[in-house]
Amino acid sequence: MTPPRSFPVFSVVFAAVFSVAYIVAAEANYPLFTYHPAIGEFGLGFQKPKDGPAMLWYGWIATATIVAFVAGVLACWLPESLTRRLWSGWAWVAPLAVMAAFPWFLKEFFLK
Repeated sequence: MTPPRSFPVFSVVFAAVFSVAYIVAAEANYPLFTYHPAIGEFGLGFQKPKDGPAMLWYGWIATATIVAFVAGVLACWLPESLTRRLWSGWAWVAPLAVMAAFPWFLKEFFLK
């Protein structure tokens, strides 16, 4: 089975946008939902902790996934003349750049 012509475009855009969307969601605190493991409860958006810590990581991943999926689908609708110019290296460069920048965002956790 061969993938459609738009699959490489979708995958490159998804990988690049996901990494940037994740760091924006984590820094600006935009989780799609909050999980409260102590009581086994989910809540929409950001919620303060209830009976123990609140887990936002799952919500940040969901937010970044939705943003990257929408961007990938929109990129698939672009004309082929534009998508041929899309460098496949963005699928690696953007996530590596985010991984290099992430310790700077976490500095407050380690410098206390």
